[in-house]
Amino acid sequence: MKSLHYLSLVLLILALIIALVPQNTTRPYKLTAEQLLTEIRTGTQFISPDEVVDKIIQKDPSIQLIDVRNPREFDMFNLPGAINIPLQDILSEKNFDLLNQGTKMNIFYSNGSTEANEAWLLTRQLGYQNNYVLQGGLNYWTETILNPDRPGTVFSNDEIAKYNFRKAASMAMGAGDAAAVVPNSSGTITPKPGLVPVKKKKKASGGC
Repeated sequence: MKSLHYLSLVLLILALIIALVPQNTTRPYKLTAEQLLTEIRTGTQFISPDEVVDKIIQKDPSIQLIDVRNPREFDMFNLPGAINIPLQDILSEKNFDLLNQGTKMNIFYSNGSTEANEAWLLTRQLGYQNNYVLQGGLNYWTETILNPDRPGTVFSNDEIAKYNFRKAASMAMGAGDAAAVVPNSSGTITPKPGLVPVKKKKKASGGC
């Protein structure tokens, strides 16, 4: 029953995005709905924000970030090095060589995951390789990379390492501060005391 639900969802999405296909395209679809369903259920199209920010910081030349939002949203905020290809232009002939290639890892992103997933579904059904989706989109990016949650008083080493990596990444991206979390000898996190404002000295009365 669950498989039928997934298949129905895929077919519905495909019906919607087929409307984006230019009327004069001669490129046939290469994957069936069932094949696409298998890939969707494995989630292999998703790239985590941690993987992406690491590649950005390392200036990895093997990735190309593709913002599928409209130009106005792209101009307001975009990820470093990203290019803008609005969803409705994904199948434009001028983008064919960029999207159907075996060299770079293209990473689609939008505010959430919906539009980026639609871009991936359409290109994947056409048999294009090396196209992926930023998991959770910019909303999840903001939550995990730019504003990561500080671990609680009970934590694992992995949680501390992930938090410190995200704080460092946030700093490298120009957001947040560089305050890392270091556990004390008892294995807990001791909250840092707040800053105490320095009182200004009163000027002596009288004088010259």
